[in-house]
Parts: sequence; structure tokens; C-alpha cells
Amino acid sequence: MSISAMRDGLATNLGTIPGLRTAAELIDNPSPPIALVSLDSVEYDQSFQRGLTLYTFTIVVIVGRAAERTAQRKLDGYLANDGEQSVKLAVESDRTLSGYAQDLRVVSAGSIGSIQVNDQTYLAAEFTVTVYA
Repeated sequence: MSISAMRDGLATNLGTIPGLRTAAELIDNPSPPIALVSLDSVEYDQSFQRGLTLYTFTIVVIVGRAAERTAQRKLDGYLANDGEQSVKLAVESDRTLSGYAQDLRVVSAGSIGSIQVNDQTYLAAEFTVTVYA
């Protein structure tokens, strides 16, 4: 399976969220609101004869400067289980990533709070996605 194609598929799914920029690879100077997709781990041989590999991706959603009054409300929408701003709903909208995966699941959201990027403090959250391919 193509890891790049799966990363691109996750970014494409996230692109269905109105107003959210996406990047299938980490970038130096993100412009919020943006979702960045990165690969965390690969677990091989989850079934016989290389029949299944588990890929764990992290999606970091950077909402805006932590001091912005609207940043927390935006983040609440991204963390929601459903609705047009829901990261979970958007990522799971095409569970096969255009045929590059058997299935996927948004497992959790964590590291919710402030992060530092280029001397700026932003509000962000990390979503963990398991892809079965």
C-alpha cells in the first residue's frame, strides 16, 4: 500500500470541512486553521501472509492563536462527534481512502491545548487515526 496515497486521502477527506486548510505532509509555516497529516507507526503482519498492516496517523489541527476569542469555539466544532466541522466525521467519510485502505477509524483526540509554532502560541488538538490496509 502507498503511505503517501493514504496520507493524501486523509487530507482529501479533511478538505471537506468548510474553511479548514489541509496538508498531507508537515510544513514549516502553517497558516491556521489547518490540519496536518503525519504517519506515527506501522505494525506489520497483523494477519497471515502479510494480509493486513496497521498504520497509525496523527492529524494535528491548528485552530488559531490561543488568544483569539473564537479559537476555542472552532476547536469545539472540530472535536465534535458529528456536524460539518467534525474531524471524525470528515476523516471517516471515505473509509477506504479511494481504495488504498480496507478501513479506517478515528480512535481519539488528545493533546488538546496550546502548542508553539514559530514563536507563536496556537490552540490545537491531535487526532489519532488507525488505517487498516
